[in-house]
Amino acid sequence: MTAPRKILVTSALPYANGAIHLGHLVEYVQTDIWVRFQKMRGHHCHYVCADDTHGTPIMLRAEKEGITPEQLIARVHGEHLRDFTGFHVNFDNYHSTHSEETRVQAEDIYARLQAAGLIETRAIEQFYDPVKAMFLPDRFIKGECPKCGAADQYGDNCEVCGAAYAPTELKNPYSAVSGAKPELRDSEHYFFKLSDPRCQAFLREWTRAGHLQNEAANKMQEWLGTDGENKLSDWDISRDAPYFGFRIPGTDNKFFYVWLDAPVGYMGSFRNLANRVSLNFDEYWQGDAKAELYHFIGKDILYFHALFWPAMLKFSGHRTPSGIFAHGYLTVDGAKMSKSRGTFITAESYLATGLNPEWLRYYYAAKLNGSMEDIDLNLDDFVARVNSDLIGKYINIASRCAGFLTKGFGGKIKLDPDSELITAARASAELIAECYEQRDYGRALREIMAIADRANGVIATAAPWTIAKTDPASPQLQTICSEAMEMFRLLTLYLKPVLPKLAEQVENFLGIPHQGWAEVHVPLTNGHLINSYAHLMQRIDPKQVEALVAANRDSLAPAAAEPVKKEKKVEAKNDAPAAAGEFISIDDFMKIDLRIAKIANAEHVEGADKLIKLTLDVGALGTKQVFAGIKSAYDPALLVGRLTVMVANLAPRKMKFGMSEGMVLAASDTEGNTSGLYILSPDSGATPGMKVK
Repeated sequence: MTAPRKILVTSALPYANGAIHLGHLVEYVQTDIWVRFQKMRGHHCHYVCADDTHGTPIMLRAEKEGITPEQLIARVHGEHLRDFTGFHVNFDNYHSTHSEETRVQAEDIYARLQAAGLIETRAIEQFYDPVKAMFLPDRFIKGECPKCGAADQYGDNCEVCGAAYAPTELKNPYSAVSGAKPELRDSEHYFFKLSDPRCQAFLREWTRAGHLQNEAANKMQEWLGTDGENKLSDWDISRDAPYFGFRIPGTDNKFFYVWLDAPVGYMGSFRNLANRVSLNFDEYWQGDAKAELYHFIGKDILYFHALFWPAMLKFSGHRTPSGIFAHGYLTVDGAKMSKSRGTFITAESYLATGLNPEWLRYYYAAKLNGSMEDIDLNLDDFVARVNSDLIGKYINIASRCAGFLTKGFGGKIKLDPDSELITAARASAELIAECYEQRDYGRALREIMAIADRANGVIATAAPWTIAKTDPASPQLQTICSEAMEMFRLLTLYLKPVLPKLAEQVENFLGIPHQGWAEVHVPLTNGHLINSYAHLMQRIDPKQVEALVAANRDSLAPAAAEPVKKEKKVEAKNDAPAAAGEFISIDDFMKIDLRIAKIANAEHVEGADKLIKLTLDVGALGTKQVFAGIKSAYDPALLVGRLTVMVANLAPRKMKFGMSEGMVLAASDTEGNTSGLYILSPDSGATPGMKVK
């Protein structure tokens, strides 16, 4: 038997300056599912996180509220932990970066980097707010991105193109504190020499060594440049007083920039846990540590986690991450969420409206595939998918059959040992496990719901309700309903990382211990007694979602306090409906043969910048080869096994790389930008070859 793995997992540290919103929860739900799965597999997996508590925004907000920064971060810590707990995010430790553990660790890393010759001081020009009489941190300077020209971007990185830069590079900057035009003044700052040849050489090797998703690794090569180039800038790790944070040793008015001590907060939180439960800190963090270390983050902070952080760890004598898993942004009904602009739905309001947190956990899981793609919370689809999958397919199995067992047989199980349905469901365990391991939760749930579909089909054919009318004590009725309960047990086990609280309720109903993954092979035994069935989960009432939107209506409106921006002259676009002559008839539409297709294989096309070669299984129509221009948006490895929609009767086209025998359908923005491509996916239950009408 393979020895259990030792795994340390972190999520990005939420900033202690605002509420947790549904965009945040994508990451914490994603991480929590992965951690719960690892624990179900019997591994020693520890999940730590902390509030990110330092910086000027904390200081300014506390000043505005008339309290100390310490009082502010203590209150927000309680609010954050309340919201995470409400969504069943189960940290082994939730700490704060404003802690003795993090201070000691940050000072130690700084001293080691200094001893390695990787810290230097130099005078820089820095923006100063003449109205507020303070140097401005990067996030309090806004302007146009120097790389792509996007307006209203922060002073450290662009939310549009992802570029990192110095705030002095911004075009048309202004102070986000007072709105004043900032002045450039000299100040001595401390730098981590990321441009040092040692850092460059290490990062070129590390970013190509499998620690990152393919799309993230490719992005790193853009930022690093080709071999021989030196594109990385030294990193400013200091800030001037007034500032809320840790003072740099040996200085009077210099503080560690929050981005230095924030990732060190991972170490501080684990040190706090290790001290409490007698874990060996060095087993997880020293340079030759054999334990695994994984960071789950949003793609907006990839630059800091995949370049600065590994270099800091490497050259301070610590281990580097085993893997960094980045996810995309969350949109709501197609519109990007932005905390800075107030366009978010809070976790607190979701729970206060009475919506079940596991509904959202399931919906997020169904959308996540381990890539950096953005995901959309479509509120109508949210209602439909949860009601269809969780209630109509999964819960339906128990609600239809359990009562016959308790009424006619005292709740006693009697299974057919040769059940093909159960054998097939059990055989899916390793595929589902691999999907969870690779964070392809969407594929895992599609497989689980396909099992539920098969179970419901067998139950419908057997019609136990019909048998019960004529012979409520029929052995056949007992066997059919017992088989349904075993299928319900297996489905619950497979869904447990996603729906932990519901799984506990089901385990109590079935009268079984808490299930780990090994219990896939431990069926209900003949003679086992289940308890009386009680309602486990209700459908979403669309009115509940309407109430949620109403509760957040103010935050969903454009922020009134946003500074006035200069308008750029643009040509008006005609978004009016097509003229009558541009409509097509139903006969025209019926000429298009749309089919469900399963992506049997996907691979890069050598010499093509935009194309991926797809081999599509179209059921009775056989396989078709299609070249799709989706390379910028998808990693081929993550497409294999997915269902999509294709035009099956498009005339074959001979291309430079081979024959393309159809077209897959994808959505994009009105500009057709390839970075915003989304291939269409049918609901669970669809099979290759089905016609789309």
